[in-house]
Amino acid sequence: MSDSFLLISHDEAVRIVDEAMDTARQEIPKGAVADYIPELGKGDPEKLGICIYPLEGEKIKAGDCEDRFTMQSISKIFSLCIALELLGPGKVFEKIGAEPSGEAFNSLVELDLNSNKPYNPLINSGAIAVAGMLIEEVTFHDMQIFARELCDDDGIALNHAVYDSEMATCSRNRAIAYLLESKGIIDTDVEDALRFYTKMCSLEANAESLATFANRLANDGVGNRSGKRYLSAETVRIVKTLMLTCGMYDGSGTYAVEVGIPTKSGVGGGLMAVSNNRAGIGVFGPALDKKGNSIAGCRLLKEISNRLHLSLFYNTSFMSAAPKDYSLNEFKQSNES
Repeated sequence: MSDSFLLISHDEAVRIVDEAMDTARQEIPKGAVADYIPELGKGDPEKLGICIYPLEGEKIKAGDCEDRFTMQSISKIFSLCIALELLGPGKVFEKIGAEPSGEAFNSLVELDLNSNKPYNPLINSGAIAVAGMLIEEVTFHDMQIFARELCDDDGIALNHAVYDSEMATCSRNRAIAYLLESKGIIDTDVEDALRFYTKMCSLEANAESLATFANRLANDGVGNRSGKRYLSAETVRIVKTLMLTCGMYDGSGTYAVEVGIPTKSGVGGGLMAVSNNRAGIGVFGPALDKKGNSIAGCRLLKEISNRLHLSLFYNTSFMSAAPKDYSLNEFKQSNES
């Protein structure tokens, strides 16, 4: 690969990231931790960290990037990847759609009233449906090993306190799970599916772990240093597409316009972002906006995406080309109304 990442020196990139961190921290007072899960409510909202893992060059790390937190909905990407690998897209999308829902991540309104299957695998109903498919194929221990390998992090483990806290307060997810059973989407044990889903949400990682996984997604599923293929190209393409269109819940469209990087959020404060052919990014910032996304993390990614040209829609091949006049400079507006 050529120097398509950043197009500036490592030191300059570090300076830009540090400045973006300072800007993003100003958003923290506008957010709040996810206290509807009691254990998550104990988190420190002032935390903020980032790791950028480019396909070429050194990692860029700043702030609390080594602090561990539960992946929450970011784990939906891991579950979707293994479901696509083991079952294939045909079987997965027979029971789950691939459209943005336009509703909150834990909504059951659209499933009950508007559709006979979840809108996509990255909202709770879709991920619980994926869990129902996976429990006959793999164990939670298998999934933990899979996550450790993808993230190159042997420290990924179940946070029992968070898991117990979530299971004690999961009435809404339980209602979603039984609604899925009533529609024939889950045809395995509902409680087993719910436990599997919640355990996946309760896996702990850090920003560097997520940047490593995202780096491999940015490189078509291949380790940029080892050359090892971790996931099929088809799985990676599907996952990145869904991350862009659905990964930030009912804020996905605005986020795509402002940031332009396929990203998945979690209410533990994590963000995993894939700058295709450029870098993987992990962010930790527990203070959330009203949609359940890290409020400082989103601002941080917006800043660095714009300044480091990480958006999916930047063509870095032309970034250093000589500027040309816009054709509209020669356009004469009509006086007719």
